[in-house]
Amino acid sequence: MPDETGFQLQGSAPERYEHFIAPMMAPFIETVLDTVDLYPGAQVLDLACGTGFVARAAAARVGPTGHVAAADINEGMLKVAHAKAPHVYPDLELTLAPADRLPYEDASFDTVICQQGAQFFPDLTAAFRETARVLRPDGRLALTVWAPAERSPYFAAQHEVLKQYAAPEDTAAFRTAFSCTTDRLTTALTDAGLHDATAREISRDVHTPPLKEWIPGQMASVPWTRSLTTTGQDTMIQAGQDLAERLADYEAPDGTATLPFTAVLVTALR
Repeated sequence: MPDETGFQLQGSAPERYEHFIAPMMAPFIETVLDTVDLYPGAQVLDLACGTGFVARAAAARVGPTGHVAAADINEGMLKVAHAKAPHVYPDLELTLAPADRLPYEDASFDTVICQQGAQFFPDLTAAFRETARVLRPDGRLALTVWAPAERSPYFAAQHEVLKQYAAPEDTAAFRTAFSCTTDRLTTALTDAGLHDATAREISRDVHTPPLKEWIPGQMASVPWTRSLTTTGQDTMIQAGQDLAERLADYEAPDGTATLPFTAVLVTALR
């Protein structure tokens, strides 16, 4: 049963990811697509596509004459991506594959996009070598990772809450998710044979549903809260209420919030 906030832990992790993470990603997706200047007919790869919200946005831009391939290592994420794929663009190709072993021919794509995935690649250089291989000459890569957690009030407060409620392995997973520095990324891109690698921070305001309803769901959708999701709904609700209290200054009278998030946008050329 839901508690007084209306939250109920339900659905698979990929389903929760699609529902609760989409509001955080949306403002950054358009920036990434603007950066690579997609055009009708373009051939695009969405690397580490998750549930496919970047792939869907890219498909809308390249249109029926273009092609969007989307690869992820998580079969559950791809299942949700398939269910959400727009039927007006049947040429949205979803593939189960790791970033360092892509099942595509050389020089297949004009553009590779990777939204909040590179920080989880076990071997960045190997993944970027594959990116370079499947890009056409002068093809473009654009990716984002989260900036250090202290740049985003939500993540900074969430880290403090995790230290109080979550198991040590979760706080370690949180730190790993924010450890992909600009120097590490640009060095790996250069080592992989890409050039003109640049990085800059971008900040966007994210408008959330009522915090007391959204926060527990968001926390149940990320890989650094596994101990909270296995402990049970009550612990997740308690941690979520603590986090909401820490963010009260951002809350509107109706309970919604406008939270600034900061990511690092990295680009490179083949």
